[in-house]
Amino acid sequence: MNDWPQGWSDDDRGNRYGRGSAGAQPESARVMRQVRRGPAAPPGGRPAPQYGVPQQPSYVDGQGYDGYDSGYNTGQVYGGPGGRGPGGHGGHGDGYGGGAPRPAPDWRRRIKVTSITLVTVLVVTLVGTYFWADSKLNREVDLSKVIDRPEAGEGTNYLIVGSDSRAGMTDEQKKNLHTGSAEGKRTDSMMILHTGGGAPTLISLPRDSDVEIPTFVGSESGKTYQGTGRHVKLNAAYAEDGPELLVRTVEFNTGLRIDHYVEIGFAGFANIVDAVGGVEMDIPQDIKDSKSGADLKKGKQVLDGQQALAFVRTRYALAGSDLDRTKNQQKFLSALASQVATPGTVLNPFKLYPTMGAGLDSLVVDKDMSLFGLADMFWAMKGVSGGDGKSMNMPLAGSSGGNLLWDKEKVKTLVEQLKNDEKVTVSGD
Repeated sequence: MNDWPQGWSDDDRGNRYGRGSAGAQPESARVMRQVRRGPAAPPGGRPAPQYGVPQQPSYVDGQGYDGYDSGYNTGQVYGGPGGRGPGGHGGHGDGYGGGAPRPAPDWRRRIKVTSITLVTVLVVTLVGTYFWADSKLNREVDLSKVIDRPEAGEGTNYLIVGSDSRAGMTDEQKKNLHTGSAEGKRTDSMMILHTGGGAPTLISLPRDSDVEIPTFVGSESGKTYQGTGRHVKLNAAYAEDGPELLVRTVEFNTGLRIDHYVEIGFAGFANIVDAVGGVEMDIPQDIKDSKSGADLKKGKQVLDGQQALAFVRTRYALAGSDLDRTKNQQKFLSALASQVATPGTVLNPFKLYPTMGAGLDSLVVDKDMSLFGLADMFWAMKGVSGGDGKSMNMPLAGSSGGNLLWDKEKVKTLVEQLKNDEKVTVSGD
């Protein structure tokens, strides 16, 4: 019996398209025969078997398929009535083919993992920042070379020095900052900052203070130079043999042990001020000084690095000369520390890192100085102008030959109070 529709034979397939055809040309519409869909059984016989294309659905009234569903309309294709899965539930909230509901998100675990990740990132950042900052400190001053030192007292004493070092400055910077081009370096300002259990105390040591140069060991030569009772201005000690002799001279003339040394030059000072975005100051009077380059008006204003350096260096335009200058230096350093310690700087990496970089690159400290010690110094500096903090000049008793004489009795009381970490009651000029 021929199973092919309309009397087709196997031989007819050879050159036609369709199953098993090897022909390169398709049949035309004229040649193609319509495949019967579900033909009726011939009279008196059983239905002929169907091969090839299965029965196809036909549209009736444009409303769907006539007699053909295959389970899509009833949902039987998913094995359950109404489109439900094996478990008799709809497709939402089920497992992957199972009847168990999908477990709820473990928020506690997610929060724990997120917290651990954030803490890890924070710790890594802090550790990296610490080592980066620590590597930038210029630990050049060796206080172990200082001989015959006083006994340590309570609290910590920092000797803070502003030098006129022009190291690393271009000719344009020297011109803009009115620094001149003198070789070497000298001290423009010297202060002792005491920190301890109570409020901090900042004491300025006028550069023209009359002091005795004691016996000392040369910082470079290692040679011992015997004291002869020679009296000089305090800044001359620094010019003669640098930070080590300055520390030795301060300790010898006060009896107060210096625990740490911090020095900053002209360029570094200006860079820190610019990095922090300027410092607001209330200028008490109009200041115009051709030597320092200051040209400032009275009143509140934000000083940039160039203006700030000119302000703290001005002495000739002030009635009290160097004594008034030291007071301005104290006010400015306290304001600068307060600005650095604000959330706007500490919590802003785009301000914090440039400020730290500018400051650490330009500081010269002793070999035992740590970042924590430096931070303690800045926080104490911030507290000088607030709360019970105190700022003052070294008590004076007059002058001799252009040198400022210290009031020995007041200085003795002051040093005793600092050694015992007591509240300072002595006043200075």
